[in-house]
Amino acid sequence: MRIGLLGTGPWARTAHAPALAGHPGVDFAGVWGRRPEAAAELAGEYGVRAYPDVDALLADVEAVAIALPPSLQAELAVRAARAGRHLLLDKPLALGVAEARAVAEAAERAQVASVVFFTTRFQKEPEAWIEEQAGEAGWFTARAQWLGSVFTSDSPFAASAWRREKGALWDVGPHALSVLLPVLGDVRQVLAAAHGPADTVHLVLDHATGASSTLTLSLSAPPSAAGADVELRGESGVTLLPRSSEGAVPALARAADALATAARTGRRHACDAAFGLRVTEILAAAQERLGAEPVD
Repeated sequence: MRIGLLGTGPWARTAHAPALAGHPGVDFAGVWGRRPEAAAELAGEYGVRAYPDVDALLADVEAVAIALPPSLQAELAVRAARAGRHLLLDKPLALGVAEARAVAEAAERAQVASVVFFTTRFQKEPEAWIEEQAGEAGWFTARAQWLGSVFTSDSPFAASAWRREKGALWDVGPHALSVLLPVLGDVRQVLAAAHGPADTVHLVLDHATGASSTLTLSLSAPPSAAGADVELRGESGVTLLPRSSEGAVPALARAADALATAARTGRRHACDAAFGLRVTEILAAAQERLGAEPVD
């Protein structure tokens, strides 16, 4: 599959570009970015073309991988879908329900494949664990803690304007939901939502299976306290999300494989744009529960 990359920021540099360039089944066509000089620099590192505009790239590829802020992603994903290009998307799909729905509907109308890269869903050990737990019945409760130190360390993502504005709910909340939803079922209701320290939020969710879950999400944890944990309790006992033995690059390569399979077979992947839309709807409901109080 011939894929072009939209974006030149830290995530594009550390994950997307190396994953696409190193994938034997991908023809990495080139890069477009909002800053032409950054696109030229990144393209030069991999010996691919820097495209002067989005339409030139879309005309030369079968699919796009998008590594841009979510507000830009939604607009460009719709544009790519209308051009008949398959979509390798990032989370969150958008920062509003209407924008996320526009992406899902554009992909549906154009009959293009879509995969949203929820990192944990494409890492070997967590992926196998999620599939195994989804096959079990009788889950009673779940506890998820997704604690990042983006704002308390020298993270390259600390300068991200949308992360500063939206905080952990919208950045790491999608990761937690991507693990819980296939196991506990859809969220029927956001029962409670409260602010914690800095951008930290706490959520209580009611799931379609009758189970409930609690989520603690932060980008402001002390570096020594950062990490992600998911615990399930039910009739089968207690089980914990396993650590992954691999980082983002192999997982993103696996997401590219999933996109190629969906494009070839016409069968939707579980993490398609429609799933990304549902995650956005849940985040928006949680945001409404939290109210309009600004994040410190």
